[in-house]
Amino acid sequence: MTKVIQIEKIGGPENLTLREVSLPEPGHGEVKLRVHAVALNRADVLYMRGVYAEKPDLPSRVGYEAAGIVEAVGSGVDRTWIGKRVATIPAFSVNTYGVLGEEAIVPATALGEYPATLSDIEAAAIWMQYLTAYGALVRLGQLAKGDFVIIPAASSSVGIAAIQIVNAEGAVRVPARGGNSIRAAA
Repeated sequence: MTKVIQIEKIGGPENLTLREVSLPEPGHGEVKLRVHAVALNRADVLYMRGVYAEKPDLPSRVGYEAAGIVEAVGSGVDRTWIGKRVATIPAFSVNTYGVLGEEAIVPATALGEYPATLSDIEAAAIWMQYLTAYGALVRLGQLAKGDFVIIPAASSSVGIAAIQIVNAEGAVRVPARGGNSIRAAA
């Protein structure tokens, strides 16, 4: 048995419930993660409130971002993952996989190793803002070298990630309140 956080009805954090459940063994393409740290982000709050890209199938696990140790792997997964320190990349449905708890089953394709210089807490919180900014700027916006970009919320975690991505792609950040074009600061 392991402890997990579930939501049983749509709403705020008052609807989070700690449950003791029996997790299945990881299936094909899945791993079991011993969770050491989690990160909460806006997507989790929107999901709990029922206003995210997908609606919760209640009762539902919650949470996209975790860091921990791979304890077991399912069929089709390289056994060398066992024992590795990893973070989850938010690339799965929370209706199927949620990470708030002592253990989580997640797709192996959503694992990323992280440098030993990062703590579990830092590793759990590293992916969402960069995937959000990268998806918006590069995948959807087709950002290219020399493009001009305005980032009005540059002090948020997504804004800071966007500045770094603009730099990496060779684009130019324009101040949101006028002024000359400047190179984005890392």
